[in-house]
Amino acid sequence: MAYLLLVLTTLFWSGNFVLARAMHLDLPPITMAFTRWSLALLIISPWLLPRIWKSRAVIKANLAKLIFFGVVGVAGFNTQVYLGLQDTTATNAVLMQSMVPIVILLIGAIFLGERGSPRRWIGVALSFSGVAVLVSQGQLSVITGMQFNQGDLWIIGAILVWAVYSVGLRWKPKGLDGFTFFGVTVVIAVIVLAPLSVWEQQSSPPIQWSGSVIATVLYMAIFPSILAYIFWNKGVEELGAAVAGLFIHLMPVFGLLLSVLFLGEALYSFHLWGVVLIFAGIYLAVIADTLKRMKLLN
Repeated sequence: MAYLLLVLTTLFWSGNFVLARAMHLDLPPITMAFTRWSLALLIISPWLLPRIWKSRAVIKANLAKLIFFGVVGVAGFNTQVYLGLQDTTATNAVLMQSMVPIVILLIGAIFLGERGSPRRWIGVALSFSGVAVLVSQGQLSVITGMQFNQGDLWIIGAILVWAVYSVGLRWKPKGLDGFTFFGVTVVIAVIVLAPLSVWEQQSSPPIQWSGSVIATVLYMAIFPSILAYIFWNKGVEELGAAVAGLFIHLMPVFGLLLSVLFLGEALYSFHLWGVVLIFAGIYLAVIADTLKRMKLLN
């Protein structure tokens, strides 16, 4: 069941990227994140509030951890994605998300002492070169001149914070079930995003609440928010962050299809080269090592 939940998670997240890009002129990015999570919190409140009251002692004892997860994994990740999609394409954003498993490996190696094989580090280098191709659009002059698309840099920031969040889930408070943990982090994210959204709207045009904008917010609140986060946390809990991270590889497939079908985004040769390098690195760094360990266990 955990595998199916992770597949659905990547599908929902891919739809989130595509819709965020489609609506980037209608909803400012921080307000988009705040509206999404506020509606999600409103939907889950009838089930969440009794659980919070029941678990209030555990929540109080682990408040610092919960603030970290809420700020980094909920408020930080999504806001950076929406900021990035103001300037970069949904295609680039979902392709770059393929780097999450590699960044998880790097964090484990640097901060947790989880050393890998030489083949794994060759894979890391290949994947990073693939992201460089995407960010530079295959032009060396972009890298040498440091003229990066600001949107791509925001997406890279989102990748980093999501990897940190995923690795950190191993320290999730054990006294909280998955739904209560998720709900508390959403409460924290809404509190953090509220003043930022007010500040943003002071310099943004008034929001026109058309049917498409309302439908977008509803989708974001239900599928990539409530369902995807619960599914992801469950998948990481059962399979571990490294294995769950493998399912991020499905995002380019779903994202490319949705971007081409619904946004009319074009595919270029640098997209293909970036994908080849990223997936070659992922195979060497993650999949090949995983298969080898499975054979040794058998």
